[in-house]
Amino acid sequence: MIETIQWTEDGVVMIDQTRLPREEVYVTCRDYREVAQAIRSMVIRGAPAIGVAAAMGVALGVLHADESNLDAEFEAICETLAGTRPTAVNLFWAIERMKRLYRSLRWRPLAEIRRRLVTEAQHIRTEDVAINVGIGRHGAGLILDGTTVLTHCNAGALAAAGFGTALGVIRAAVAAGKKIDVFACETRPFLQGARLTVWELLHDGIPTTLITDSMAGHFLKSGRIGCVLVGADRIAANGDVANKIGTYSLAVLARENGIPFYVAAPVSTLDLTLASGDQIPIEQRSPQEVTHVFGVPVAPEGVLVENPAFDVTPHRYVTAIITERGVARAPYRESLRGLTQGGR
Repeated sequence: MIETIQWTEDGVVMIDQTRLPREEVYVTCRDYREVAQAIRSMVIRGAPAIGVAAAMGVALGVLHADESNLDAEFEAICETLAGTRPTAVNLFWAIERMKRLYRSLRWRPLAEIRRRLVTEAQHIRTEDVAINVGIGRHGAGLILDGTTVLTHCNAGALAAAGFGTALGVIRAAVAAGKKIDVFACETRPFLQGARLTVWELLHDGIPTTLITDSMAGHFLKSGRIGCVLVGADRIAANGDVANKIGTYSLAVLARENGIPFYVAAPVSTLDLTLASGDQIPIEQRSPQEVTHVFGVPVAPEGVLVENPAFDVTPHRYVTAIITERGVARAPYRESLRGLTQGGR
């Protein structure tokens, strides 16, 4: 299994996803600020993985915090990590979980607080892998034998602590004996599909075809694609889904061509405090990601650039949302609420 992120005695170790597939390099974050920078710069990315990284960042920060000013330092640690990427709700979910534990331990000895926070962060990582396996188990039945699956961005082991959400469903279907092949969109401008998804799937021996983003409509119309399967960074109460920019276009094209559009995500990605996707904050990233490829300029200097990292797919285009607790279908206000009963 790909080790996306680990807790070690030396610090938080993570695979540098900005350097894949050219080289497989691991970096060690020895300070919570380094964890925050790794999230911000997309050394680690993907909603579930960001959540695990944030939890480990909190634990790492407290491990080196000054006891005389612990409450203030803890708040600064959480604020720094929360300020890295605004769209993925798992980031805030993980930080809030660590906050609740800290508050419950506040008057315990510092050594115990540190130990319990480290244990909780490690548990969140282990729990994430189990959650992804559950998503795969629930989703595998939706993928028919012989299907070609179209996916966008990277919702695999690299986007989580392991196994993956959308790619976890594909892995589970293959493990069940189904013959599945994948069409992966390149996913401009950061090329997560070309660099990461293809790398993962080829690593697993799953037949994969890389296409440019602009080719998706052609192949969806051709009859070769059996379903579209993507991950998510935040899902509103009505089932609107925020995912990597370009997802909305695929959903519209899938509907036009009568192809199921599935979203795979953990329950921690649901944000039922938001009535609709209109309230989901959309991260704006550096113009250089659009004007340059691996540092090489591909556009005239001085051109105006827009670079939203995500778009929102209205729930009417979503066939089903696959979670570790089951598969939700419309009407999503009822089905998603049912999945969260008992707390998150």
